[in-house]
Amino acid sequence: MILLPAIDIRGGNAVRLRQGDFDQETVYNEDPLEAARAWAEAGARFLHVIDLDGAREGKPQNLAHLERITSELTVPVQYGGGLRDVAAVRAALAAGADRVILGTAAYTDVEFLDACVASWPSRVLVAIDVRAGRVSVAGWTKATQMRPDDVIDRMQRRGVRQFVYTNVDRDGMLEGPDLEEVKRIGAIIRGRFLYSGGIGSLEDFRGLGSLRLVNLAGVVSGKALYEGRFTIGEVHELLDAA
Repeated sequence: MILLPAIDIRGGNAVRLRQGDFDQETVYNEDPLEAARAWAEAGARFLHVIDLDGAREGKPQNLAHLERITSELTVPVQYGGGLRDVAAVRAALAAGADRVILGTAAYTDVEFLDACVASWPSRVLVAIDVRAGRVSVAGWTKATQMRPDDVIDRMQRRGVRQFVYTNVDRDGMLEGPDLEEVKRIGAIIRGRFLYSGGIGSLEDFRGLGSLRLVNLAGVVSGKALYEGRFTIGEVHELLDAA
């Protein structure tokens, strides 16, 4: 299990939202490349870059920032936000993304999902963003009646083997993950997954590690890192020892 620092890009800035609310935004760095550089120099092993503008517009808006990051830094990057057709996915990979995160279109366009899984089976993750127990799409702005368990099962039957699971209600709140929820999701996912939402202290990593989920490959954190609640080195020391 590794830590993936989050770089959410909106309006050219590296920001964080509170509970996925675009009206509750904090700008942490005016240059996403400099935010990425800081995490890379601190020892990040992978970066989690989300194009918030793209998620709302339905097509990538910040590929130039992605390309700046991947051309100047050696740390691998996963990128999501607005990837709703194969051309957009190809563009993200061409801009240097190691992996891509599919959201809205993975739920609504079966042919698109199948094409991505067939073309890049090890480089595709599907986002499972959950509010009040139901999956949200379109950059967390649209609620659905889909249960995450059902969505994961359906995606796995189509060949998806990697997921990013986010508890949006906890995102940016720094109050820790719901360990029982993570344990339940871990039992459903047959491949690998990343967890995101509510990470606020080193104790949260200890709690996630105590679940001993062999398929929990990493944890995404943004606000807590930006606010200095722990360092990347401290997290990796803890996780490597575990």
